[in-house]
Amino acid sequence: MMSTTGAEALPTNEQTNPPAAQQRAGLPPFDVTILGAGSATPTLRLHPTAQLLTIGADYMLVDCGEGTQFRLLEQRIRPGRLRYIFISHLHGDHYFGLPPLLSTLNLGGRTEDLYLFGPRGLDEVLTTMFRVSNSRLGYNLHFQPVDPDQATQLIDHPLVTVESIPLQHRIDCTGYLFREKPRKPHLLRDRLPDEVPVAYLKQLKDGQDVLDDDGNVLYAAADVTEPAAPARSYAFCSDTRYVPELVPQLQGVDLLYHEATFMDDNAQRAAEVYHSTAAQAATIARDAQVGRLLIGHFSSRYKQFDGFLDEARQVFPETYLAVEGETIAV
Repeated sequence: MMSTTGAEALPTNEQTNPPAAQQRAGLPPFDVTILGAGSATPTLRLHPTAQLLTIGADYMLVDCGEGTQFRLLEQRIRPGRLRYIFISHLHGDHYFGLPPLLSTLNLGGRTEDLYLFGPRGLDEVLTTMFRVSNSRLGYNLHFQPVDPDQATQLIDHPLVTVESIPLQHRIDCTGYLFREKPRKPHLLRDRLPDEVPVAYLKQLKDGQDVLDDDGNVLYAAADVTEPAAPARSYAFCSDTRYVPELVPQLQGVDLLYHEATFMDDNAQRAAEVYHSTAAQAATIARDAQVGRLLIGHFSSRYKQFDGFLDEARQVFPETYLAVEGETIAV
């Protein structure tokens, strides 16, 4: 086990860390930037939970702990490009940065609509704060409450769908699953016969054979196309106790973030406060056969972080620490 005494250190990954975000040839960006990886008690080392997803041309913010707007500025990310915000639950380290961010967007002259998803009651908090401060937003803020008990599709975006992940914490808490939509096969024009009518090209690009009136294949899609790159997926599991029932919904995702507030030396404490250990997060990743696992939300009682990685990798080798300021390609 890792000692909780000694010199403090920031989380760092080894040389085998997940690849930095790179736009693969012909694919739109699908990246995760870690803005905060700490837990509820403030420290000078880590910030409260916040992550930014870059999906195509859109920014999607997942949780918004205190100071998130400063973290965005530090990473040279323009908050004005935000289009969607997802809040997991109403513990302050996951949403206390939201009201000032919304106010700053207003001061910056935002007029575009902004879409907010989160637990019931979040709208009451924001309405009260803006009412008592006599503040009015110059843009439409669309709030949709999220059912904490049932997985629900929330967004049908041109590039991805977003669905909720029911978690189990001391209060209602929800994770989020971002699934890229399947792409159509690539049409290989150099393999097309000269006489193929233009009207057939769309059908072939959709992966469908072109048939004659008798049902015979005139042009086979497999002969003139190649499969598109597999669709990518990212799952964010915020504060939650160990819930094996999550495995079917998380099955096969490319990148999973799962909280790991404690190590096994504090497993009893984790159970009492409905949090997870590094080994439990890794067990979820292993059983769901995900591609890679990110762990974060580290308790302030730990001064070193290598032990989290060691503990998790004994169960699931493809585990990495959520390092603030790091951008990971899904």
